[in-house]
Amino acid sequence: MEGGGIMNTNKLYLESMESAYLEEFTADVLAIDENKIVLDQTLFYPLGGGQNWDLGSLEGPNGRMEVIEVRGRGAIHHTVEDTFELEVGDEVRGKIDFERRYAHMKMHTAQHLVSGIAYEMFDGVRTVGNQIHTEKSRIDFKPIQFTEEMLLDLQTTVNEKIALRLDVTDSQMTREEINSIMPPDRTNMDLLPAFINDLRVVTIGDRLDMCPCAGTHVRNTSEIKGIEFIGKKSKGKGTQRVTYQLIE
Repeated sequence: MEGGGIMNTNKLYLESMESAYLEEFTADVLAIDENKIVLDQTLFYPLGGGQNWDLGSLEGPNGRMEVIEVRGRGAIHHTVEDTFELEVGDEVRGKIDFERRYAHMKMHTAQHLVSGIAYEMFDGVRTVGNQIHTEKSRIDFKPIQFTEEMLLDLQTTVNEKIALRLDVTDSQMTREEINSIMPPDRTNMDLLPAFINDLRVVTIGDRLDMCPCAGTHVRNTSEIKGIEFIGKKSKGKGTQRVTYQLIE
């Protein structure tokens, strides 16, 4: 890899709730590995936390590069179709596909709402997995066997909360702080590595839901409009997968 001793990429989309709405940025190239580019800062969200990566483009001194995949935690690797003779130290201008990003934001906030409300309605059922996409997303719950009536009740309650136009905020908290407020079964603290103590926590309304998350979210539930469950299936051992889409 060209550019030794790679530094971490500054994740601009995490600086505030507002920064998730930004579409363009400039950055310097820290390293290049074939068609993978590491920048000193980025608005591109990498695959993680169940949320899919952003798409978009990088404009370098010698041409425009389409970003087709984004991965990484510390150093974020932007995979492009062609690096166009890009070199370490070059400045690039990045632009994300905001239509895709915004769909992920709405879907991700909706997932937090569904998971938090399901936890309260159905005896502390846990969210054990999720996948956030643009057209439809899914959540894995355990232990539970949803009936059609249960899902309809959950959908109605979620949409009622969405209609309340609840603010969505983020803050930094320690494990101890969030455990004193929310049940660890809801926040899935046991799934986070023990060495991680300082967490970004996303809160919906007056603690309707609080959960550690590094994903992108909307500022208010009114931006979601509503959700609709479109499928469920058993994944074995008391786990059910529920699929939902946004109501536009």
